[in-house]
Amino acid sequence: MIINHNIAALNTHRQLSANNGAVQNSLEKLSSGLKINKAGDDAAGLAISEKMRGQIRGLEMASKNAQDGISLIQTAEGALNETHSILQRMRELAVQSSNDTNTDTDRAELQKEANQLAEELTRIADNTEFNTQKLLDGNFKATFHIGANEGQNLKIDVAAMGANALGVEGKLTEDTIEAAGDGEKPELVIGGEEFTGKVLKNGESVVAVEVEGKYYSISDVEVDKPGTPGGEDTDGNPVAAEPATFKFKDGAVELKLADGDAYGSIDISTQETADAAITKFQTAIDTVSAERSKLGAVQNRLEHTINNLGASAENLTAAESRIRDVDYDLAAA
Repeated sequence: MIINHNIAALNTHRQLSANNGAVQNSLEKLSSGLKINKAGDDAAGLAISEKMRGQIRGLEMASKNAQDGISLIQTAEGALNETHSILQRMRELAVQSSNDTNTDTDRAELQKEANQLAEELTRIADNTEFNTQKLLDGNFKATFHIGANEGQNLKIDVAAMGANALGVEGKLTEDTIEAAGDGEKPELVIGGEEFTGKVLKNGESVVAVEVEGKYYSISDVEVDKPGTPGGEDTDGNPVAAEPATFKFKDGAVELKLADGDAYGSIDISTQETADAAITKFQTAIDTVSAERSKLGAVQNRLEHTINNLGASAENLTAAESRIRDVDYDLAAA
């Protein structure tokens, strides 16, 4: 005989506790919408679903990265659209100046407009930015991360699109450059405009001239009148008693700035030079067209990438849902 034990009651209590636990578990799943709320619900399923979640979030962020890349490309392409318009106008000016119905005065005015347009080309190249990054100065190189995992990148670079890079700088006329003064900061007079420059000591190699903080390399220079040296001051700096005069050959000289600017490439002030300039402008137009084509191809590629990332994220989300999300019919049964 067993005393103080009711086996039937204990069995009933055990079954009731198990049912209450199952009800609580079902209520937790129904309220959260998840089949796996803790590792104990499905240890392997939890590990697999968390890995999938990481992939899904990576795919979604990669899609945003690609969209940002498209925005950057559209910024550059928009600027190049204006560059194209300017070059077309410059070519038009060259064609107009090639006609001998124009006088020298007419051609001088056409040259002035071409020079201003060349400056605008350089300004656009120097100032086109995306998120403070300059796009058209020749230094832009970027990597777009367009995948959920390491190494899934797309590299892009944009060529320099300023007047110098395109070979359509404004004309430097045959001007006289005079240097006079003493010490480190003499005045330079270039075509009637005054600048502050640097005089080199005797024996130093003349590889550049500094004008207003920029360095110019010089080629094809004629010495019109040699300067008269006046010795050196107490600090060893050269002193010019009489300035030297240098004459630049029209159409043959090129002054290159350290930052890539240049002058002297395009001349439409005569019939012959204007006729030759037409080809230069066409070459520049073709160069910009090639760069825009390259950027357009990358943009199309990114758009396809976004579509693929969206499809991958959608399918992976469906797979993760089958592992982790609750089946309401089963949970409520």
